[in-house]
Amino acid sequence: MPSDNDARFGRIGIWSSALHPSDPRGLSAVSAAVAELDALGYGTIWMGGSPSLDQVAPVVRATRHITVATGILSIWEHTAQAVAERTARIQKDAGGRFVLGLGVSHGGFNPNYARPYSAMVEYLDALDAAADPVPASGRVLAALGPKMLKLSAGRAAGAHPYLVTAEHTAQARATLGPHALLAPELTVVLDTDIDRARTVARGMLSMYLQLPNYTDNLLRLGFAEGDFADGGSDRLLAALFALGDPGTVRARVDEYLAAGADHVAIQVLSGDRGEDLPLAQWRTLAEALELPPRV
Repeated sequence: MPSDNDARFGRIGIWSSALHPSDPRGLSAVSAAVAELDALGYGTIWMGGSPSLDQVAPVVRATRHITVATGILSIWEHTAQAVAERTARIQKDAGGRFVLGLGVSHGGFNPNYARPYSAMVEYLDALDAAADPVPASGRVLAALGPKMLKLSAGRAAGAHPYLVTAEHTAQARATLGPHALLAPELTVVLDTDIDRARTVARGMLSMYLQLPNYTDNLLRLGFAEGDFADGGSDRLLAALFALGDPGTVRARVDEYLAAGADHVAIQVLSGDRGEDLPLAQWRTLAEALELPPRV
């Protein structure tokens, strides 16, 4: 029997930081892209790269069925009161389709970064106390370590971990328990030339390997400092990415689902900086993953 998470988030979503353009001239392309993702049958659009809620509203208006989530909104950049008020207004248009993804981001990006776990608890308390509170069921947390994962289960609908392995997914499921949402991100390079695919993956991964939140998590999973050199070892790439043809991607998605994920948020890297919205690849994956299209 499908769970509430299946019905709400679907099994497969799309994660993209290109879905909230800073240039208003890109809004029409984004609106067309998200409408197509809705029609293709994806369950959730994850607006990556710390979007603002003002950038969420046009995506909600351009879609009809698909869940729209922030992946993630940084708690350091927006007050809880303002977020609660704006979320209430978005939900009126979304009919309950909007989910507020929250995260503590990284110290190097935020001068006020301190006591991240306590800061998240205080932020959730403020959302609960707002004039228009954001209910726990309407929010998810970017969580990697055990404490934040437990908080995700107790104070939110669940967790949205980024840059994690299937092994982490199994551990996270054990920490979250059976009912909380577990929606890991999985980065994909659709290229059967494995050397070229690894080059694209390393181009993305090298930045994240400068951030202790991610490297500490990978060290807990058994990787070594040497795995972080030169954009990541082959072993690390194989654990974090789906590299290859659509069949390979499907097998990797199934691996995360078997490990306990309710939903897998796919991020497609095209290797072409001019192709921010890889529609052709999103279409290919929708077919390979046998998503039921929406009319």
